[in-house]
Amino acid sequence: MKKSRKLRRTAGFAQRVRAGDCLIGTIVGCASIEVIETLAGTGLDWLFIDGEHGAIGLSDLTPILQAAGTCPCLIRIPGQDTVWIQRVLDAGAAGIIAPRVDDAGQAAAIVAAAKYPPQGRRGVGLARAHGFGLRFRPYLDRANTDTLVVIQAESRAAVENIDSIVAVPGVDAIFIGPYDLSASLGCTGEVHSRVVKDAVDRIMRACRRAGKVVGYFSGDAAGAKRVLSRGATLPVIGTDSLLLIGAVRAVLDQFKAMRRP
Repeated sequence: MKKSRKLRRTAGFAQRVRAGDCLIGTIVGCASIEVIETLAGTGLDWLFIDGEHGAIGLSDLTPILQAAGTCPCLIRIPGQDTVWIQRVLDAGAAGIIAPRVDDAGQAAAIVAAAKYPPQGRRGVGLARAHGFGLRFRPYLDRANTDTLVVIQAESRAAVENIDSIVAVPGVDAIFIGPYDLSASLGCTGEVHSRVVKDAVDRIMRACRRAGKVVGYFSGDAAGAKRVLSRGATLPVIGTDSLLLIGAVRAVLDQFKAMRRP
């Protein structure tokens, strides 16, 4: 008997990511549980919850994850703070996305904060992820396997050190931030420039050699298709605000077209 889509979305999300399944997400920067609940019901495979640039704080995590329901959430932490890593995972996130990682030492420290001993040094306590104690032992038994650690490569230093970064045990995926990468390479916002494309290709080659998954942000489906053809399997298409803007503008354009004589 085939599993329902609902079951497939919750069971083995980390394993599907590591296996290279194409899983589509979008960035959520607002803390509105109504928006998150709506997006979670659209058929997206996962949500990229932005705690770095958005208005989302630690106190928003539990309501956000409750609203997302069975749709897995990876939460981008503001930096490399172990407190955020602990709180995000204890709240029940499927994993973390760590920004601005420039070298293997930083990547290793992030993995250590996200994994229980002996793989890491994550603290053990009762929280939502453990069912507040109801699922304590089962959660501990599966947490290191089921928790995803995604590292963002978005700087010149990260590109130069990418071979050692992808070699860090416990790093599941590299997420390429093209806009920050372009700024670091001296061509802010020019994400289609040759220098940025060369840097992206270098990251992707290193990931292929190491067997690591690649994630990438694109503003639209066409951009996502291009990066999928180059080897990415964890595409992020747009943001909550961009999708809203695009939908409203499309409706306005249709309305204006109908009013023309």
